[in-house]
Amino acid sequence: MKIKLCWTILFLSSLLISCSEKGNSQKITNLEGHYSKVKEVLKKKYGYILNDFEVVNDTVHNGDSFGELLDAHGINRAKVFQIANSVKDSFNVARIASGKPYTILKCKDNPNAVEAFIYQKNKVNYTVLHIEDSIYAENKAKKVVTQQKIMSGIINSSLSDAISQSGGSPFLTHQLSGIYQWSIDFFKIQKGDRFKVIYNEKRLEDGTFVGIEDVEAAVFEHANTPFYAFSYGVDTKEAQLESSYYDEKAKSLQSFFLKAPLQFSRISSRFSPRRFHPVQKRWKAHKGTDYAAPRGTPIWSTANGTVIKAGYTSGNGRYVKIQHNRKYSTQYLHMSKILVKKGQVVKQGQVIGKVGSTGLATGPHVCYRFWVNGKQQDPYRQKLPSAKNLEEKYKKDYFKFIEPLRSTLDSISYPINKKVIENAITITKPNANKSVESTTRPL
Repeated sequence: MKIKLCWTILFLSSLLISCSEKGNSQKITNLEGHYSKVKEVLKKKYGYILNDFEVVNDTVHNGDSFGELLDAHGINRAKVFQIANSVKDSFNVARIASGKPYTILKCKDNPNAVEAFIYQKNKVNYTVLHIEDSIYAENKAKKVVTQQKIMSGIINSSLSDAISQSGGSPFLTHQLSGIYQWSIDFFKIQKGDRFKVIYNEKRLEDGTFVGIEDVEAAVFEHANTPFYAFSYGVDTKEAQLESSYYDEKAKSLQSFFLKAPLQFSRISSRFSPRRFHPVQKRWKAHKGTDYAAPRGTPIWSTANGTVIKAGYTSGNGRYVKIQHNRKYSTQYLHMSKILVKKGQVVKQGQVIGKVGSTGLATGPHVCYRFWVNGKQQDPYRQKLPSAKNLEEKYKKDYFKFIEPLRSTLDSISYPINKKVIENAITITKPNANKSVESTTRPL
């Protein structure tokens, strides 16, 4: 009898516990459902919580106008005119461009009620047109962070190929070639030449690449000779020195003349006292250096000066001649387009025209001619003047400034198997001190 009583008690107890667990389980399930609603991910962008709107993302197509875009979403032309007139001082609606993305935010309860139009000018800058109660425009910018990076590589064919192998940006190729354009002839770089560079990339918070901010330091080994470059500038009470590049001895990398009148081309014909002319079919002196390049390639002035001729002849085609000082002048022939006028003052590196094949030319190129005291000379055989070196009073600070940069450059290893490697550096927030904390990963 006692045994039966015990079993009865145990059964009832287990039944009560089971019911309690089911009740608790139901409560937990309900709580989880409640919290899942509370924890709904809020999507914030452009200063709005996108969850509260019907969001339309699109791109301006060729032929689209601001009025047509809004008309397609229920805004009549009278309201469009009112909007355009209200924001004309801060945003010109007529200048929206094909290929640019835009976003329209609509009220969820009334899809025809557009509350905002966001126009993306570029990766960073955008304009918000508020169209709800009051009409106004805000020009805004996304937050950009700076990421410091280190890259080293060995040239197999060209600098651009070496950098692209790592997934590096063409902007970095442009920056490096610009830094070394006075000291290294990129038409003569050799297989096995190598480089190291410390530079800063600009990226949005989501990781989208924006551009190269600057190159802090680099070393380029050409023909077994290292060429160091350090960016340096001072701002004191006595003077403001614009940042420029100097070598390890505080000598300027800049020269009075650039090595070539265009970037990334090839020399198709050199200065020669006797050459068979491909058009005239006879032997004659060739008093220039021909650089073959695709039609439309920018041609730049190799030094500061004044345009003394800009016109056309049957032999030269469209051409420009620049006087740099009493001793030197240069000429650029066979242009497809001239972008300067006679009497115009031009800066070193300024684009003065585009590559073409006008005049006596068999294909697109620029014939670069160089005068010394009124006589045409081969620029590659000239000992040309250099720019001003760093003043003595700044050198002590300069050498102290470049010491850690050079130490970092010298500690970077060149890649094995002639592949470019990239060292990712910690992301540095805007206006914060950059730290060098690298981890190497082969690409």
